[in-house]
Amino acid sequence: MAIAAAISLPMIAVKHRSRSSASSSSLCFSSSSIHQPSVGISAGRKSNIRVFSSMTTQAPAKASAASFLDHKESRILHFVKYHGLGNDFILVDNRDSEEPKITPEQAVKLCDRNFGIGADGVIFALPGINGTDYTMRIFNSDGSEPEMCGNGVRCFARFIAELENFHGNKSFNVHTGAGLIVPEIQEDGKVRVDMGQPILKASDVPTKLTANKDEAAVKAKLDVDGLIWNVTCVSMGNPHCITFGTESCNDLQVDELNLAEIGPKFEHHAVFPARTNTEFVQVFSPTHLKMRVWERGAGATLACGTGACAVVVAAVLEGRADRRCTVDLPGGPLDIEWRDSDNHIYMTGPAELVFYGSVPL
Repeated sequence: MAIAAAISLPMIAVKHRSRSSASSSSLCFSSSSIHQPSVGISAGRKSNIRVFSSMTTQAPAKASAASFLDHKESRILHFVKYHGLGNDFILVDNRDSEEPKITPEQAVKLCDRNFGIGADGVIFALPGINGTDYTMRIFNSDGSEPEMCGNGVRCFARFIAELENFHGNKSFNVHTGAGLIVPEIQEDGKVRVDMGQPILKASDVPTKLTANKDEAAVKAKLDVDGLIWNVTCVSMGNPHCITFGTESCNDLQVDELNLAEIGPKFEHHAVFPARTNTEFVQVFSPTHLKMRVWERGAGATLACGTGACAVVVAAVLEGRADRRCTVDLPGGPLDIEWRDSDNHIYMTGPAELVFYGSVPL
C-alpha cells in the first residue's frame, strides 16, 4: 500500500525555501486554505523526497479534530496524531462503525517511520458497548492487537474531548480489551485514568512461572540465556514482567541495558504464552522509580502507561516502594497511585496533539 498523506501542523509560523532532488516519489509543501502547513507525502518501496516551491505558513487561530475530521471523501482516512510522553499514536474517529476502518496490515504500513506516518500504534474510537460511552481498540506497529495501552488511553481521552468539544474536567467510560477504563481530563490538561485493579494470579497474567505468593509470581526466578533474573508478573489487562535485577545484581542500572538484544528474549520466552511486556526498573527512593520498557508488539518505546502501573504494583509487592510513586520513563514522568482503599490504580500524565492528517487507502 503506497502512502500519501496531507498533514496539518498546529505550529508557529514556519518558512520553507525551495529545494529539489530527483526521485520516484515526492514530498510537496503548499499553503492550505486555513493557513496551516499542508504536507503531501507519497511513499512506496523507493522513497526519496522532493520539496517544491517556497511558502510561509502561520498557525491557525483555532484548529480542532472535529472540524478536520468532518470530511467524508471515499477511501480517505483522516486521522490525528497524539503522543503520551513520546509514545505516539495515530487516532482514528471510528464512531460510525463497530469495525476498524483499516486492517492490521494497513496499520503496520501507516506506523512505519520511514515509509508511513510513523507511530507505535493506531487507535480507533468506536461506539460504546455494554453501557459504556466509547470503545477503544488498538493495532500495534507490528499488526498485533493489545488489550489496552495506558499512554494510548490518555491520548484517546484528549482525542474524544476534541471530537465532542468537551471543556474543563470531564470523565467518561471506555470499553477496552482489558475491561472498563475511566479517564478524566483535568483542568491542567493532563489526563487521570482509573486503570482498575491489577491482576496478580499467575495463570491469569498469564505466565507459566510457579506462583509463590498468594497465587502470584513475585521475585520468581527466570532463566534468560543462562542468566537468572528476579521477576514479578502483573497484568493490567495486558501482561507485564517486571524486574529490578538479576540473582547476582539486585541494583539494576537501566540506562546500561541493551533493550534491543534482551527485550525480545523476555517477550517471546516460553513462560509467557501470550508474550509479555517487560519493564526494567531502577529504584531511587520509595517514591521515585525509573524504568525502561520493551513492549510486546512495539519494541522499545519512550513510555508505557500500563507498564508504569505494573511497576508500582511489583515494587510494592517486593517491598521496594510506597503505593504512590513518580515513575520516570524515557519520555518523561508519570504519577502512579495504587490505592489501598479500592485496590484500583490511578495514572496521571500528559497527552499532546502532534498534527492532523489524511491518507488515501
